[in-house]
Amino acid sequence: MKLDPTFIWTAFVQLLSAVPTTLAITGVSVLCGFLIGTATALFRLYRVPVLSQISTGYVTFIRGTPMLTHLLLIYFGLPMLVDGLSVELGLGWNSAKIPMIAFAYLSFSITAGAYLSEVVRSGLQAVDRGQIEAAWSIGMTTPQALRRIVFPQALAASLPNLSNSVIGLLHGSTLAFTVSVVDLNAKAQIVAATNWKFFEAYLAAALIFWGLTILIERITGLIERKIHVYSKGGVA
Repeated sequence: MKLDPTFIWTAFVQLLSAVPTTLAITGVSVLCGFLIGTATALFRLYRVPVLSQISTGYVTFIRGTPMLTHLLLIYFGLPMLVDGLSVELGLGWNSAKIPMIAFAYLSFSITAGAYLSEVVRSGLQAVDRGQIEAAWSIGMTTPQALRRIVFPQALAASLPNLSNSVIGLLHGSTLAFTVSVVDLNAKAQIVAATNWKFFEAYLAAALIFWGLTILIERITGLIERKIHVYSKGGVA
């Protein structure tokens, strides 16, 4: 078997059509996961009754089980729940109407929430508690202190770990093909199936993922430099 460089380029061009799907899965899971993770981290840090225990169990379970398992549990479990509720309430609606990508969105958001909760929690713990106490002393409420003082500093401290999580979720999005979502990985398989040049197709996919990863790293580096200048009292 010989390497076909021309097909690598052909596959590369064809795979570009799947990039928006991969980015959409990554973007939705990061955004929703960040919201879930922030709430989870706050529940655990402030030891909110009941919610703190639920949050701890959620993080422990999700981090202790594979990402693919979460996706398959959602894929097979959600239709059962939806169909059962539909019959019980007489809605006349069934799970067949749920788009396949919705399973990926939901599953990866839940997975991201658990991992990002630890990122957020470590960032919040990196901020000196004396700052929130000082905010209380000048009349700020806890939500105001968190929003104006703690969260900006926590985000700056968490940025490297947050970047790593985004990259991990980008790569993890390849699992979406198991529920018939045509992402980069699935598209590479489809392209290769036309002439059995799987190595070239997956190499093209690897190059695209590499490029997207470098882009995320560059964006993160730019934000870090802006934050560093701001923290030193310069002009961002």
